[in-house]
Amino acid sequence: MKLPINIENLLTSRSVEWERLEFKAGWNPKAVLHTMCAFANDFHNLGGGYIIIGVGEENGRPVLPPTGLPAKQLDTIQKEIVELGYRIVPYYHPIIAPFEVNGRHILVLWAAGGQTRPYKAPVSLAKGKKEFAYYIRKGPVTARAGHPDEIELMSLAATIPFDDRMNQSADLNDLDLGLIRAYLKQINSDLFQESAGVDFDLLCRQMNIVDGPDESIRSKNVALMFFNDEPAHFFPQTQIDVVHFPEGPGANSFVEKTFKGPLHIMLQDALSHIHSIVIEEKILKHPDRPEADRFFNYPFPAIEEALCNAVYHRSYQIREPVEVRILPDSLTICSFPGPDRSIRDQDMRKFRFLSRRYRNRRVGEFLKELEMTEGRGTGIPKILREIKKNGSPEPIFHTDDDRTFFLVEFPVHPVFAETLKKREVTMEVTMEVTMEVKRLLNVITGDHSRKELQEMLGLKNADHFRKAYLLPAINAGLVEMTRPDKPKSRLQKYRLTARGLTVQKEDTK
Repeated sequence: MKLPINIENLLTSRSVEWERLEFKAGWNPKAVLHTMCAFANDFHNLGGGYIIIGVGEENGRPVLPPTGLPAKQLDTIQKEIVELGYRIVPYYHPIIAPFEVNGRHILVLWAAGGQTRPYKAPVSLAKGKKEFAYYIRKGPVTARAGHPDEIELMSLAATIPFDDRMNQSADLNDLDLGLIRAYLKQINSDLFQESAGVDFDLLCRQMNIVDGPDESIRSKNVALMFFNDEPAHFFPQTQIDVVHFPEGPGANSFVEKTFKGPLHIMLQDALSHIHSIVIEEKILKHPDRPEADRFFNYPFPAIEEALCNAVYHRSYQIREPVEVRILPDSLTICSFPGPDRSIRDQDMRKFRFLSRRYRNRRVGEFLKELEMTEGRGTGIPKILREIKKNGSPEPIFHTDDDRTFFLVEFPVHPVFAETLKKREVTMEVTMEVTMEVKRLLNVITGDHSRKELQEMLGLKNADHFRKAYLLPAINAGLVEMTRPDKPKSRLQKYRLTARGLTVQKEDTK
């Protein structure tokens, strides 16, 4: 049996035990049973998890090379795992796959979130012991559910996240083998090589993206989101709208581009578009040191994380797109609905987003395999880290009392904000500047008499020069007298104001 994941990724030094991963150095039936039960209950809607038997851990990290399991015991242990599944109430069985790593045999159990939770398991496997308990994952630990947890677990009875449900209006014909194989290749799954020759329905069952009896196999919603060319056909408004307001939201002109298609492709295309048309870099050199400072108007990794989170956590039952607005002084990302109510307002203000429940457990699972998101509560810390590295202002989170929407606002970097203000002043002044005044500004290099300015412009009529050039420039605050208290002085000269100097520089760029 091949799994739609890359086993090497689970065994790298980066992997640590957490809510979706547990290492077992040897075969321990009771511990495996309780963890199977916990993953089946999927208390936080993370999509279950993986148990790797034959690999020890130290401080939560896998110890390699693995301890391994005796080759002669592999078949026996797999049969015992099947029997353990019948000890869970209701019955529950994970997918079991043997692997060889560094010449050692290991077993990987893929225990997906169950369809008929809550599940309970025997506390002890000793004969005559009939006590059962509910088990859940708390961080990297499998724990017996306490009374409050049991009450919450009961509220999840038969409640399957929308993305993990069967879609009664879709079947195998709505899934694209090409998209599935491209995904398996991208995540470097061992299942990729088999996918060309295996029966399509078996491949989909191995990936846990279909359900139902053989005579009536139905696609799960998550399969249609990733492996159908037009997910919006099944889930209207599954799209990302990128709207650019170069002159602000109140202006008449704006540019809108809509991205559709499989979630991961839609997301990648939208991010590429934002990177190419939005992200700007500014280099500031210093006279006292060779190193220059580099700033971006927005740190792209922070934008990337925020948009991935919006696609991950939005509701696909609400007919509203994810919208990215690009304004002169900020970039916003809005999705529907808002954060889980377990996240308090004061926590949001302190950038603490520790949700007790994830809306789309399977969407998150696929995005994690694609390394587009981690889904371990690290999204906000990553955003803050990238913002601090770039020297940008902190993001602002917006929602309402009913949590109907969630909007992340990224203010532009101060260096770009300063440039923006100068640009706005220039635009405002330019509206007042005639072609004659522009010609005048462009010839002023210091303090000049009226006669000198006329000669520099090649003008002979003094009255025309005064009315069409000099007075409009003075009235617009672009030119000033060197002797304002003696306007008719024979020593009077004219020079640019700070405002006039700004317009002159902008006009000569």
